[in-house]
Amino acid sequence: MRDDGPPHPPGEETRRSAHLPSLTTPLCRRLGVEVPVFQAPIGSAVSPELVAGVSRAGGLGMLALTWTPAGEIPRILDRVRELTERPFGANLVLDFPVADRLDACLEGGVPVISTFWGDPAGCTDRIRAAGAFHVHTVGSADEARHAADAGVDAVVAQGWEAGGHVRGLTATLPLVPAVVDAVSPLPVVAAGGIADGRGLAAALALGAQAGWMGTRFLAAAEARTHDIYRRRVVGARTEEAQYTGCFDGGWPNAPHRSLRNSTLASWEAAGSPLSARPGEGDIVARGADDAPYLRYQDAVPLAGMTGDVDAMALYAGQSAGLVRAVLPAAAIVARTVAEAKRAMLLEF
Repeated sequence: MRDDGPPHPPGEETRRSAHLPSLTTPLCRRLGVEVPVFQAPIGSAVSPELVAGVSRAGGLGMLALTWTPAGEIPRILDRVRELTERPFGANLVLDFPVADRLDACLEGGVPVISTFWGDPAGCTDRIRAAGAFHVHTVGSADEARHAADAGVDAVVAQGWEAGGHVRGLTATLPLVPAVVDAVSPLPVVAAGGIADGRGLAAALALGAQAGWMGTRFLAAAEARTHDIYRRRVVGARTEEAQYTGCFDGGWPNAPHRSLRNSTLASWEAAGSPLSARPGEGDIVARGADDAPYLRYQDAVPLAGMTGDVDAMALYAGQSAGLVRAVLPAAAIVARTVAEAKRAMLLEF
């Protein structure tokens, strides 16, 4: 595996940047976190250990609970709280029926609710009444204005470079300031293409109050990613992260960005058909519980899966080209913050 650079003794990044100014933003203070590093909800690859690791390090960890049965959510929340007393969040995709899951999160006292891919107006009042903070992901300035009018507390501006499901068509660099201008003084979080402190510094310079990092945390030691998936992310080139509609089984009409693999290559070679696709219906992998996973299914390789897991959806953003090692979540947060501080103090 590639390395992120020269090795550093444990805690050195924190010590080296201790004399530099704090990166704490008004949004950080409002949420009770120390640094503007927010872990994006990377679907089933999220674990309570990952969320707690990010939050313990001063950032904001985020569960992904859209496809988790509501009855299992209290156990997951308890596990996070066993590992940390720090704030964390939970993400729900509004393109699916999530009312019972939202209720479970709010009843469980989740302090931050993240929503995506739908109209936030239907749940903002419930979230506010429960005393939680509502952040909604958008892909355009118009969508950001609608979210602000609906009463959300903050928006995530997701650029086209992002991995997984991608809401809009505008790159992060022009999108973030456009959204900041559209909804100011509402806080904005920047997503898409941020995998290190240089990206975080750029996001803050654009007016965002935090960076939303997903692809980098796919290669966190605490993530549930299969080792093959991790190695693909760590070894990826930027151009391998393809914007596509290939892996739509279970979530149709939702464009996404995934690393190139045999499934994507054969589908494109066939002309990217919407039906009668090459190998459609093939079982390419099985879970630790022997559950089958089909080619084109909206599912990523997780630890314990067997089979041709490299043929599954390998969601990742263009920032995969900047990910060079598997590291603990706390080390990712600390390194990102230290890099951002140094980048913001550079003189040309």
